Formats: sequence, C-alpha cells, structure tokens
Amino acid sequence: MKTFRVGIIGCGNIFPMHAASVVEREDTNLVAVCDVKQDRAEAKARQYNCQAYLDYKEMFEKEHLDAIHICLPHYLHAPVAIEAAKQQIHILTEKPMAIDYHDAEAMVQTAKQAGVTLGVIFQNRYNPGSQLIKTMLERGELGRIKSGKLSVTWDRSDEYYQKSDWKGTWDKEGGGVIIDQAIHTMDLMRWFVNSELKYVDATTSNRAHEMIEVEDAAEGVIAYQNGVVTAFHAINYYSYDAPVEIELHCEKGFAKMVADKATVELNDGRTFIADHNPLETFTYESGVKGYWGVSHVKQINNFYETLQGNAELDITGEEALATQKMINAIYQSGKEKRRVQF
Repeated sequence: MKTFRVGIIGCGNIFPMHAASVVEREDTNLVAVCDVKQDRAEAKARQYNCQAYLDYKEMFEKEHLDAIHICLPHYLHAPVAIEAAKQQIHILTEKPMAIDYHDAEAMVQTAKQAGVTLGVIFQNRYNPGSQLIKTMLERGELGRIKSGKLSVTWDRSDEYYQKSDWKGTWDKEGGGVIIDQAIHTMDLMRWFVNSELKYVDATTSNRAHEMIEVEDAAEGVIAYQNGVVTAFHAINYYSYDAPVEIELHCEKGFAKMVADKATVELNDGRTFIADHNPLETFTYESGVKGYWGVSHVKQINNFYETLQGNAELDITGEEALATQKMINAIYQSGKEKRRVQF
C-alpha cells in the first residue's frame, strides 16, 4: 500500500473537512498546509503537526507531494490545479472547478496530459437520499423523467459578505447564489437527468444586498438533449437556510428531496425513503457546520482509493466540467438576457 504525502492549500472554513478526512486514513500523511494568511497557516500546522507555507509553489518545491487538496477562493482553483498537475501532483479541489469554463477545461486537459488524477468535490451526491434517487432512475424504476424543479432559499446577509475579502465579487467568487450556494443542488439535478445540455434560459439579479456585485437571485429553465426540461429558483436573502428542494416528475412516480431526505412515491403505491443514517458519524473540529455530515469523507476516501488503484473516481474533472458549463451558461444567459443554446 502506497503512502501519500498530502498538502492542503487554504486554511479557511472548509479546511477541517479535508484535514480530518486525510489524517483519519492510514495511507495519507498530511505533511504541509498553505495559506496567504500566516496566522491561519501556522495555527493549522501546529494543530496537525506539519509544515506551514505562505506560497504554494514553495510548498510544491520543498515537500515532494503526491496529492493536494484545494480549499481556496474560487478564482485560485484553476491556476493552483494547473501548476500542481504540471508538478505531477494529484488534485482534489473544492467546487466550483473554476470561475471561467475555459479555465476549467484547461484544468482537465493539463491533468490528462500530466497523467494525474483530478477530482472535484460535489459531496452531496454521496448523501443517502441522492443515492436512492439516482439508483432508482438508473434501474428504470421511476421511468423517464418528465420534468424537474429545484429551489434553494438561503441566508447570506451583507454581514456575511463583510467578513470575506473575496466573496460577493465577480473576479474572485465568480458569482453569488448560483456558483456558491445553489451549485450543489444544480449539480444533483444535472446528475439525475444525465444528459447533455440543450439550452439555458435564466435571469439573474441583485435584489436585496447593498454591498455585493454579484447576484443574490436567479431563476430559469435548463433543457437537456434527452427532452427533459427543469426549472430552478435560488435566492440568498431569505431569513434562514431553508432546506433545499428537488422534485422529479417521472413516468412511474415522483422523486422528492427535502434537505438530504429523499422520498420516492411510485404510481403502484410503493414508497421508498432514504435519509441520513444516525450511525454514520465523523468528528471534525469544533465549530464545523453539522449539516456537512460524512459525505466529504466518502468522496475523499474515493479519491485515495482511486489513487491506490482500488476504485474508479466517482466525480472526475470531466464530470465536473459538465456542471461548470451549466453554471457558466446561467451567468451568460442572465447577463446577456438571452437563451444560451448548445
């Protein structure tokens, strides 16, 4: 069994999910962390007994890493991933892959040319509810999808944005409610439908925030080549993080997801339900959001099992690129006020 030398770049809010998952495995050794904010990098290095860096290129040069986890602001995902691939380092990056679709394409191409693995975090695919719906669709038990809808109504106040030096900006975050909050639910819908895009017709706007450049509201239609048409509605000026909702109207029944709980009601009267298993737990640092659950761990484990040669990567760069195309098309449609055809 190979032991992998691992570095994590970015010591912010999502860092604990990756660090705790890495140190739990027997075949991974967290040797370095990196952040431009020295106090954060040094604090995490002390906590995990590893080296701290302010410059990821210096970390690449000195640590001879096998794999990195990218937990950085969105605009840095692509350049860091591309440099890592050139250094023959395997990559697992948080969503979104990038801000720009062409940068995301370059990530995939560079990793392919270098012969390294590129994985992208979309951990909600591992939730029991998501797995139930996907399995029943693949088995044909729900029949053809007739239509679908999703909603994300969360709370990201101006105070939330004031605490960040990159969120709420086009050049660093790449957008607002779509690319940051709704992207996971949008990805699930695309994964369920499992078809190439036909067109995207969307509106985007900032309706309730005073200090951000990006959208806090978006709605529209996404049509797929297999004939399925889906609707979406997303805002981040609600009073709390309401449970996300997905509904699929299928030939043989309905599939509904509220938060992580899925209910499948078939026309023949049978009902199937899947929710979080209370026995599936994982301990992160104090202060970590409870709803993140164990799905990050599952995807990170899949990444390293793939590197060991014991599994196939569930969410490849190519797979994530399809979601990136959809997200970028929503922004193009919203800005240009027209339907984007494929």
